[in-house]
Amino acid sequence: MDSTMMDAPLTLDPIFERAEWLFADKELVTATATGIERTNYGRWAERTRLLGGALDDLGISSDGRVATFAWNTDRHLELYFAAPCSGRVLHTLNIRLFADQITYIANHARDEVIFADRSLLPLLWPMVEEMATVRHVVVMDDSGDNSSASGSKGTELPADPRIVDYEELLAAASPAGFRVADERQAASMCYTSGTTGDPKGVVYSHRSTYLHTMAAMLVDSVGVCEADVVMPVVPMFHANAWGLSHAAVAAGAKLVNPGPNLAPKPLAELIEAERVTLAAGVPTIWMGVLGELEGRDTSSLRAIPCGGSAVPKALSEAYREVTGLPILQAWGMTETSPLCSVAHVRSGQQHLDEDTQADVRATVGTVLPTVEFRICEPDTVNEIPHDGETSGELQVRGPYVTGSYYQRPDATDSFTDDGWLRTGDVATCDPHGYIRLVDRTKDLIKSGGEWISSAEVENEIMSHPKVAEAAVVAVASQRWMERPMACIVPVEGETITHAELIEYLAPRMAKWWLPSATQIIDEVPKTSTGKFSKKTLRDRFADLVVE
Repeated sequence: MDSTMMDAPLTLDPIFERAEWLFADKELVTATATGIERTNYGRWAERTRLLGGALDDLGISSDGRVATFAWNTDRHLELYFAAPCSGRVLHTLNIRLFADQITYIANHARDEVIFADRSLLPLLWPMVEEMATVRHVVVMDDSGDNSSASGSKGTELPADPRIVDYEELLAAASPAGFRVADERQAASMCYTSGTTGDPKGVVYSHRSTYLHTMAAMLVDSVGVCEADVVMPVVPMFHANAWGLSHAAVAAGAKLVNPGPNLAPKPLAELIEAERVTLAAGVPTIWMGVLGELEGRDTSSLRAIPCGGSAVPKALSEAYREVTGLPILQAWGMTETSPLCSVAHVRSGQQHLDEDTQADVRATVGTVLPTVEFRICEPDTVNEIPHDGETSGELQVRGPYVTGSYYQRPDATDSFTDDGWLRTGDVATCDPHGYIRLVDRTKDLIKSGGEWISSAEVENEIMSHPKVAEAAVVAVASQRWMERPMACIVPVEGETITHAELIEYLAPRMAKWWLPSATQIIDEVPKTSTGKFSKKTLRDRFADLVVE
């Protein structure tokens, strides 16, 4: 029996039009190098339609890739909708990748145009000659007075016919009408950070983005709503800002874009001054911001979503002490759009004591509607019990989870034979459905034939009051093949010895999990997405051998 429901496509243009019509007066805020820029959804919508027309004027193909090389700004948000709503494909280039990776990605995606913030042009321009399909570079002034992101005098634009000024382009354009008929048409694409091998492209459809946007608006997700003031600290070039930019537009929420300066103090000032209700970023961001929130009015905050890597329990609880809110841990990846699970304490657990609730918050939560998960024995599809103890590889599937990589038929090892995404995360699941990340498969340490979770050891180390950051990696061992080593960044003004660390950890874990060595470092190296780069540390200490 067939239904009687309309077959209306799930595309981004109705989301855009709703914001244009209902929320024209709602504010969009962008922090620049010289101050705060303010606009609203009405003016933003006018400019977005002009941008759609400008893409026609530039001769961009009907399904051409429109790349961005930009910070979180209202102009970047214009591109978020103008490209897909005009039938093109938004392609956000990760500015933190190496030059050869960025060049590879632009060529692999066949980008036709790159919209770049002026402060980032010196970084981009040396690569353009190697980008075979790029015909235009459109420069957006992201500073108000042509200053760079550091506040120094702006860079002179190269005398090249490929260079186009963004405002001049819009001034000469006619507004476009938006209508996308096929919900399975590509809307945007992002590439993985490529820590091993070439970066791989994930192509999001209008349908997947629409469904992910609805998921971000669920109360048991991050619950973006019209009353919110949303500040995505996560970059717009990383997994579509975790879907928060789309969700803010869909809900008609005030949106605060932090621009180029992601230092702790400016972020704390924005939270207080703009009365931010929801601010989202990776753990390394919130480690820095915490100290800047002391003494500030953060009463507007209702949620601090955090993802990208496991959130140390100590960090989450420190936020609860300072702001009254623990960090809201979520999980996802570029391949999953990315939001898949959120760690809310359920109604049936509200009676639990604070320590037990903190343990629940230290998980990545339960999966969202439409997402399915399973935890399997490594390299198999054999599911393990949900006992909270047995660990295995986390695998997922769903309508906004990728089923392949763009033009990479060779990249099959990320998928099971029955079509599930192999996330590379090692996890457990308890009887209530709460998923706890144990480690990344590549970061597990095998000592004497037994596995050690580097992430769990790190979490305990970072609960030490003298430790600011910590990463645990495997080093060679004469006796055990591999042993864990702690790489520690002490709190400013503090010192910590290996013996002191072991004394602190001994009651907290099995003896054979205790680090065999400790290195004091100035900073834990980060990947392009702000995660700890353990590969860098492993390479750095590759010649070290312990007993």
